[in-house]
Amino acid sequence: MARVKKNKEIPNLNPIFFWDFDIDAMDFERAYKTIIARIVERGGQEEIDEIVRFYGLKKVVKAIRDEIYFLPNYAIDKALKLFPELKKEEMYCYLNRKDKPYHWI
Repeated sequence: MARVKKNKEIPNLNPIFFWDFDIDAMDFERAYKTIIARIVERGGQEEIDEIVRFYGLKKVVKAIRDEIYFLPNYAIDKALKLFPELKKEEMYCYLNRKDKPYHWI
């Protein structure tokens, strides 16, 4: 069951995923990119299902594709497996990688 804080529903996620945040002070609507990135990177299927339930599939996919600036390569691969509608070449975090080759003149 989801926890409720100040008459606002919050996702039912283990606080251990947010060890570096004050979870009681978090605004889960404003911090959606951070939360989605953290869960894609470190969560399992249960946590993925919870963020999809809380934010909706469309918002989660849009955040992963267009708004999250960094995910490690293993998390990008995981996101592609979890969300087949994503394409690596369209993901901002893939296009913005620092390890991609650059052509210098």
